[in-house]
Parts: sequence; structure tokens; C-alpha cells
Amino acid sequence: MEKDDARLRQQMAERAKDGELPCAVAFEIANRLNASPAVVGACADEMRIRLVKCQLGLFGYSPDKKIVKARPEVSDALRRAIGENLENGHLPCQRAFAIAADLGLRKMDISGACETLGIKIKPCQLGAF
Repeated sequence: MEKDDARLRQQMAERAKDGELPCAVAFEIANRLNASPAVVGACADEMRIRLVKCQLGLFGYSPDKKIVKARPEVSDALRRAIGENLENGHLPCQRAFAIAADLGLRKMDISGACETLGIKIKPCQLGAF
């Protein structure tokens, strides 16, 4: 799917509210249209739609922008999963989502563990960071 696809633009326009599109909705659109999250993110940029409410809690929340908090403890299994999925010292967003699914955890549990461990999550699948 090309990022200028009319169906993608239509879905984005219909689902955005006040010029904002939550991360989870961007992923729903990508899945529905069989588009990559990166294409949806690029389309959002072109349409000047702001991506908000990152599923990992890293951006798009008011008033502090970021809502993820460090976790008091990180299990050995989660620590190992994160360590095994690092790329250049960072955990890619896509791998954070996969770890959450594999371990039956919430996505925010993964980002909270990364906060505790001092590991940055990047790059974003939507291209937001």
C-alpha cells in the first residue's frame, strides 16, 4: 500500500479527532488496510495529524507527554527477553510489543521495565521517535 492511498487517507481523516490519532487507532488502521505502521505514520505526518497516546506510554499524553513509570522490580524472564532483543543498546518498539505478547504482559509493563533498566525504546513503528 502506498502512503498516498485514498483509503488510508480516508480512514485517517475519519478516525482522527481534533487533528490527533491515538497510537492504537493508527495500528488498527494499518491492520485493517494491510499497511505497515510506518506508512500510517508517514501519512499522519503528511496530513498533519498528531500521533498521541503511545501504547508504551512514551508520548502523546497531557500534561506531561510521557506517562510510563519505572517498575519497582523486573523479573528475570523479562530482563532476559529485553536483553535478547536489544539493537545497538535500544529496544525497538516492535520488539517491545512482541515481548509483551510472548510473556502475556501489557505493553506498558515492557516500557516500565525499560525505564527501570535505563533502556531507551526506539525506533517507533509509526516513526514518531
